Amino acid sequence: MNKTVAMAAILAIGVTSAAFGPARADSKTVNITRDLPAVEVLHQGKPVRVERNPDTENMLDPDFSLTSRACPPYCIQPASLGPGVETLGELEMLDYLKRVGRDPNVLVIDSRDGDWAQRSGVIPGAVVIPWQELHPGHTDPDKVAEHLVFRFGAARLGPLWNFENAKTLVFYCNGPWCGQSPTNIKQLLSLGYPAYKIKWYRGGMQDWKMLGLTTVAPK
Repeated sequence: MNKTVAMAAILAIGVTSAAFGPARADSKTVNITRDLPAVEVLHQGKPVRVERNPDTENMLDPDFSLTSRACPPYCIQPASLGPGVETLGELEMLDYLKRVGRDPNVLVIDSRDGDWAQRSGVIPGAVVIPWQELHPGHTDPDKVAEHLVFRFGAARLGPLWNFENAKTLVFYCNGPWCGQSPTNIKQLLSLGYPAYKIKWYRGGMQDWKMLGLTTVAPK
């Protein structure tokens, strides 16, 4: 290698190092967005800092590392569950979580059944209501009515429901392959619950974990 070629190679290495060096340094900071390092939410009345795992070598939990699950029941869900029902991403979900405990008109619901919540934790600010508890085919209809009245703020008028003062409900379950929260949402819509008062975090725990966001142990 002559002197001219060698000098060009050294300069090329220097340019490459300058171009990629700062990016590597920046990658050590794991914010939620460029300008948002964390969000404080209330979980069971206590503040919890929601942030991404700062370890850039962190890996997805084994429970959520499978790419394929038997369908049915674990089928891919559509992007929209119906007219007026808003599908949320993580940033929109965080906006609702910030309101939990401060705004009595917002309730975030983890619809998962079994030991999922114990194994993987829950999203801070959420309450666990297994999907069967809101489905008259799997529980006493009076139990469903109790949730509607005492937890969601609906009013019973004989055989009819009044949802004028009902809460905005934000549902999630295990992810895009999970039908538990979609089942609850469709059931509530069939009862007349206003679509604009129902939100769905489609990514669920699958995407929440994939992004390294904070979880807490269920009550």
